[in-house]
Amino acid sequence: MKISALQPCRPFAAFTMIEIAICLAIIGVALVGIIGVLPYGMNTQRDNRQETVIGQDANHLIELIRNGARGANDLTNYVYAITNSWAFYDSNSNIVSSGVNSYTYLAAKEYGNSIPLRALFTGTNIIGALSIPEFYTNTPSGWHPLPNVFQGGYSNHVVAYVRSISGLAAEKPPQDNQIMREDTFTYRLFVVNAPIVQGPIGVNFAYNQNFGATLHELRLTFLWPLLPNGKTGSGRQTFRTAIAGDLRPDENNGWFYYGPQTFTTIP
Repeated sequence: MKISALQPCRPFAAFTMIEIAICLAIIGVALVGIIGVLPYGMNTQRDNRQETVIGQDANHLIELIRNGARGANDLTNYVYAITNSWAFYDSNSNIVSSGVNSYTYLAAKEYGNSIPLRALFTGTNIIGALSIPEFYTNTPSGWHPLPNVFQGGYSNHVVAYVRSISGLAAEKPPQDNQIMREDTFTYRLFVVNAPIVQGPIGVNFAYNQNFGATLHELRLTFLWPLLPNGKTGSGRQTFRTAIAGDLRPDENNGWFYYGPQTFTTIP
């Protein structure tokens, strides 16, 4: 159809350059805000995941230690080092000597001596190392836990280095990728098997002795994540539980384990 020159042309609807620039400015401001909040959301998700892993691992380890587990060999894939910083006190509560016992999958060193059979190549050895009492002494009849070291004995500070037991399936063994293994969520674990404080002498002394020998407080303090430089991040959480039962060394390997829940053993 031919348009007559006398017929006016109808204008076409469109955005001007100014309107487009204003729209882009609004979108840009919104994107900047979203991008700024995104890292906080990702960090919160990461922290929640790590706290969930810590809670699951804590429940698992507490039950293994509480029951004196002897066959949890799967732990060898996760607990790769344990140290025990010890100090020996004389009868006057003075430190006579101190040192660090170290345990890995391939080697073990105690009080300056190499003891390969105490290495962490079995779950039994790992649970035994994690069950070392806070205080103990060596007598002709063997090692025995102590309520304190006021009259002498060994004070122990046990630290384990653990790759997360629960968590991402891609991090679990068998994993041959060295980069993946190094990026696995790892934490430092402080383990304390503390005796229950006894009452004063003369006030139900026999009961307090019996109570203190067969009831301990297990404290697991998790510090995470473990960084490449050996330091830990800001994550920290402590789990506590009371364990009834004898804490005595096994006559076959010398490690300490919780025994039957009984209150009839008097030191």
